[in-house]
Amino acid sequence: MAEGASELILQMVSQLPTRVLILPVFFLAVAVAVATRAADAPGIVKGTDQFEFVYRVKLPEIKGDARVWIPLAKTDAFQTVAEEKLNIPVKWERVQDRDYGNDICVLHPAPEDSGKTVEVRYRVVRKEKAAYSANSAEAARYLQPEKLVPINETFKTLAQKAAAGKTDDLERAKALYDHVIGRMRYDKSGKGWGRGDAMYACDARTGNCSDFHAYFIALARSIGIPARFAIGATIPADKNEGTIDGYHCWAEFLADGRWVPVDISEAWKNPKLADYYFGHNPANRFELTKGRDLVVDPEPASGPINFLAYPLLEMNGEIVKPETTFMFRRIGA
Repeated sequence: MAEGASELILQMVSQLPTRVLILPVFFLAVAVAVATRAADAPGIVKGTDQFEFVYRVKLPEIKGDARVWIPLAKTDAFQTVAEEKLNIPVKWERVQDRDYGNDICVLHPAPEDSGKTVEVRYRVVRKEKAAYSANSAEAARYLQPEKLVPINETFKTLAQKAAAGKTDDLERAKALYDHVIGRMRYDKSGKGWGRGDAMYACDARTGNCSDFHAYFIALARSIGIPARFAIGATIPADKNEGTIDGYHCWAEFLADGRWVPVDISEAWKNPKLADYYFGHNPANRFELTKGRDLVVDPEPASGPINFLAYPLLEMNGEIVKPETTFMFRRIGA
């Protein structure tokens, strides 16, 4: 990786915005950002974005024993969930997964709950993310394999070849990033894509965002670079309200004591933004959960949850896909 790119990462850290204050002048700033965002970086909102996000699930006909696991977004250093409204007309409980502390709503619907709509409404202030300080105690966890993200000789050989000659973890991770962009193709045809299966991605060389990032994470971990997964949604930059097509996910890797965000599938789709997406997540993002193989109590019959963005509904031990809608409205535009 060029010295200039390393300096850019350091500059990103120094320019992280301070705590967001929701004031009238801020609303004007958001409106200006929305109006000008397409001029220099289509699809990206820089600085800060503010929006309402609605997560809506319509329950199918409930027959027999059923449970539903739904993510509940949390405030962190880059997003403030300033207001949360829950409309859950079903027996439910709030739990956390064992390893990552994600908040999860577990529904216990009965037959009389058939057809009911569950809605979670958020008001969110989101900051553009650049490299940020890491807790050194976290590193070991993110070198461990996961069910669909193994560590094996295949990944190690590919990673070593891609990163040959690179002298530090930032340079090696950039080489892996470029390798994934060059090897993969964003393609949601056929079967097997969308599970975040690193072996599938390696063999098929196609997939969606979960497959791109599973492959990257497997490569990184195989040569000793801690890497981790997060999932949520992209808030459209070209309009100020409407529906969102589906989830989006991304990754982070650890280098020089900092977590560095990457979005490789978006870089593949927008080559002119490839440099930006190595080291940034734009402000028009909403994170729902972190991590893979989520262990919760009560546990699904299918075992640990692969990742959680759409609801997981099990009925009589079988997975059923409920009707799910993501909607947004940008505030201040």
